Parts: sequence; structure tokens; C-alpha cells
Amino acid sequence: MGRIQNKVCLITGAALGMGREHALLLAEEGARLILTDINTADGEAIAKQINGSGGEAIFIKHDASSEEDWQHVVEKGTRHFGKIDVLVNNAGVFVLKPIQETSTEEWDFVQSVNTRGVFFGIKYILPAMQIAGGGSIINISSIYGIIGAPNASAYQASKGAVRLLTKSAAVEYAEFNIRVNSVHPGVIATNMTKDLLADDATTEALLGSAIIRRAAQPKEISWGVLFLASDESSYMTGSELVIDGGYTTT
Repeated sequence: MGRIQNKVCLITGAALGMGREHALLLAEEGARLILTDINTADGEAIAKQINGSGGEAIFIKHDASSEEDWQHVVEKGTRHFGKIDVLVNNAGVFVLKPIQETSTEEWDFVQSVNTRGVFFGIKYILPAMQIAGGGSIINISSIYGIIGAPNASAYQASKGAVRLLTKSAAVEYAEFNIRVNSVHPGVIATNMTKDLLADDATTEALLGSAIIRRAAQPKEISWGVLFLASDESSYMTGSELVIDGGYTTT
């Protein structure tokens, strides 16, 4: 307990799935939280749950693809807590279609949230982290940002961009004592994947070459996020933390 005591952490896409688990675990470890999502009902519910358990959290409705929303979130979060120590760029969407069937609108939608949203977060968090004297930016990418797979071109392009954007930001932000790392989950059991994982044959196909033959629970990714948020990872920047059940090892 207390591994990130009193650190102010901003988590996007915090209403459900991995984001919700990140919020609960970081709260358990002493963080004060700024939770954002376009899903107001579930976002407010998780903030209420954390506050009711003795933690401290605020919820702000936030479209991660909106530059104006990002400016508002960082300004409001900084005004409330005085600083921001950790940013978890978790919000994401996906479209699973062959290239020939992916529309321009679908392509742009995925890039706007998964790539542009991360760019805005990195860009607008800098003043708040300078106030804090440094910080940790954690960008949620995917194993699909490292390897190829069929029927996921828009998603893979976005997550590959996050991977290299992370490295670029790590170089630029080192002078501000800000670390920037990416997390690359494998197959995770969330609302986003529940329909796919409902079918055994599809699950087997999704697991691919994973050595651990099951989907991960969201909290198994959150432990990695906690490590990167804490001072335990103080010598890590520009790194890829792969949590994939051994998918990319073979």
C-alpha cells in the first residue's frame, strides 16, 4: 500500500474496462485521481466508489480526440489538485475489418482517439508536470503496435504510432524529469472484447501464439501501470512494457 501516495494521476477512458481497474488500483495505492471518459454515468460511479472507500477522485467528461477537452481537463485537474504527477493515456477504440472493408471514416475515428488523443495528452500535460517537478506518462499501446495481424489495420496503425510517439516524447521530455513509457497488453477480457471472447474458436484464434492460454484480466495490466506510475520505475523511459501472456515471444 502507498506505492504512489499522494501522486495526482489523470486516467483517460476510466469509466470501464482497463481504465476502471487502473483507477481502483492506483487509488488503493494512495493516488489522488482525475478520471475522464465520454461515459459520464459509469465515470461518475467509479469516482463515487473511490471517494466512498476513503480515496480522492474527481470525474470530468472528456472526449480524448478533442483538443479543447484536453485543455479543459488539464486546467481543471491542475486547479483542483495543484499539479499532475502521472498521466495514463488509456482511452482507445478499435475497428476490426480487412483493409478493403475499412472506410475512411472508420480509419479517421480510430486514429483520432488512439493517436491524436495520446498526442494531445502528452502536449497539454507538460505545464502541470512542470509544476510537479516531473512526472510519468504512461501510454497504453498494444501488442498490435508491435506485431502484424489480419483485419486490424486501423487499430494497428494507431497503436504502432503510439509506440514511436512514446519514444519521441521520452527524448524530448527527459529535460523536464518526465518519463514516458508505453504498455503493450495482449488479449484482455473487457467490455470491448467480450463478444469476441464469448466464442471458444474466436478466443483461440485471438490468443494466437500466447503461451498462457487465456485472456488477461484488466488488473493484470494495471499492476504494470502502477509500476510505471511509481518511483520504482525511475530509470525507465522510452521503454515498452509488454504484458501479453508470452504472445510475442514465439
